[in-house]
Amino acid sequence: MGLLLGAVIAGAAVFAFLNGFRDVSSAVALSVRTRALTPTISVLLAGLFNCLGALVSVTLTAAFAGRIIMLPPGRGGLILLLAALVSACLWGIHQWRGGYPSSSTHALIGGLLGASLGSALLGHAPLQGIDTMLLSLVVLPLLLSPVVAYILGFAAVYPSAWAARNSAPNRVNRRTRQLQSVAGAAVAFGHGLQDGQRTTAVLTLALLAAGVGAAGDMPLWVPIFTATLLTVGTLFGGWRISYTMGNRLVRIDPLRGNAAQLVGAGLLFVGAIGLALPLSTTHTVTSAIAGAGRNQKFPGTNGPVMARIVGMWLATPVACALLGAVFYLALSPLG
Repeated sequence: MGLLLGAVIAGAAVFAFLNGFRDVSSAVALSVRTRALTPTISVLLAGLFNCLGALVSVTLTAAFAGRIIMLPPGRGGLILLLAALVSACLWGIHQWRGGYPSSSTHALIGGLLGASLGSALLGHAPLQGIDTMLLSLVVLPLLLSPVVAYILGFAAVYPSAWAARNSAPNRVNRRTRQLQSVAGAAVAFGHGLQDGQRTTAVLTLALLAAGVGAAGDMPLWVPIFTATLLTVGTLFGGWRISYTMGNRLVRIDPLRGNAAQLVGAGLLFVGAIGLALPLSTTHTVTSAIAGAGRNQKFPGTNGPVMARIVGMWLATPVACALLGAVFYLALSPLG
């Protein structure tokens, strides 16, 4: 049991690192692209606020663990978690190699669903609460949050452009570049707030399954562990995905980039604090950027690239569910 728990903790560490490594693009891509910040300062700022958001997210973890899903106790539960983590990590690496921003949240949830299916096929106890999780954590956020973010990103350009209507373009660019440091920090904090819940919830569920912790009791090292790994991943930075978002996906000026990041950050805050709903930072921020880039005289958003990104978003939970089922079947002898 101890070795299996250790494997789950190691898998959670890799997942958290890759989460920060890949999703740093949401906070830094536009700030660097519009020359609001240097790459080094942008990444350091993102790392700091990502860490703070992950520490705050501890109070919100119950929305993901325990309240919605219940893990089978013992080795079966640990194997289920390990299969989900391995599938999510491998898919994340695959998407990073292609330079595509995809959701770590939906990769993990897809892996959990697939591992639970594999458990049921073998006659083992599956994850409880699958119906609720599938509807509230996959289908609704996957379909609705990108659409809402795109519309709000498009609409947010109007008040920003109206406020700057009598100012010289150089002056507008200078001021909005200054504001982008705030917007980038807000996105990084929202990412930590949202995605910190995932690793913290996995570790909490693992400890419960192993009989180490009690319901409602979270050791102090869990949030510190999560925040540290997210921050380290952020500081290493995934520049492949940042290049896709800042150069291939959209051509955008500082004013629209600032509006898009503020919209993305606002939705992450509302989802985490107001609705207790896990939202994908990747889906939210990328869609807001695409919407803001669309609202300009010249065609700023690259349609084919956005179509490929959306295709990867739709494929993520399905692919990870298949991987999760395969890995559960492969790891089941350990139970």
